[in-house]
Parts: sequence; C-alpha cells; structure tokens
Amino acid sequence: MNRTTLLPALGFAALCLALSSETDEAPILTQEKGVTIINTTALADDVEGYVSTTPVKIYIRNNKVMRVEALENEETPKYFNLVEQKLLRKWDGMTVKKAETAKVDVVTGATVSSEAVIENVQRGLSYYNHVKH
Repeated sequence: MNRTTLLPALGFAALCLALSSETDEAPILTQEKGVTIINTTALADDVEGYVSTTPVKIYIRNNKVMRVEALENEETPKYFNLVEQKLLRKWDGMTVKKAETAKVDVVTGATVSSEAVIENVQRGLSYYNHVKH
C-alpha cells in the first residue's frame, strides 16, 4: 500500500476505533443461566451520589429480585460500604413489581449515596418491567 492510500485507511481505522469505544458500554439487560441481569450504568448515568454515579446490577429470577450488587464508583469508600452493608439487601426476595415501588429507607450517614442507589434500582426494575411485560 502506498502512502496515498495508507493515510486515509489509517484515518478510517482510527475513526472506527473511536466510535466503537464510545459504544462499548455494558448492555442493560443480559441473561445468564436463567437469571436476568439489569445493569444500570447507562440507564442511570445522570444519577449522582455524593461524588459520582452509583450503578448497580440487579439479578432477577422468576420475577423476583435475587440480589442487588454495587458496581464500581467513586463514592467515598467509608460511607459507601455502609450502603453496601445496610441497603443493597433490602430488595432481596421481593417481586419485581413490589421492589420497584418499595419505600426503602436511606442509610444514615450516607444519605446522598443511598438515594442514588435507590434511584438506580428503581430505574433498573422499571426498565425490566417495560421490557419483559
């Protein structure tokens, strides 16, 4: 390939790489061994905790929440650990419909992070309800 054709080809390859990296977000809904997993990274990218976004994965089987798992975030570990310990299990075992509207209390000392996680869970469950039903 001569220089005249190589430069445009490299430019096109760079453009393709840039576009693909912008769309490489994790899928919102995946299936794994009979479990539906909702990832709220894209669904709630506008929901901020105290420092950053607080995405979660919600695991659902037979229309019941199995567990909620926090994903990587920039929240202060000392406070976000409280959220993980005291909040994430609140939805376990609930039907998706009940969990979507459940009134869950925030964790004292981690109020803003708690509110963000609750919003993430509600959006994820709402998405599930609209896609599955």
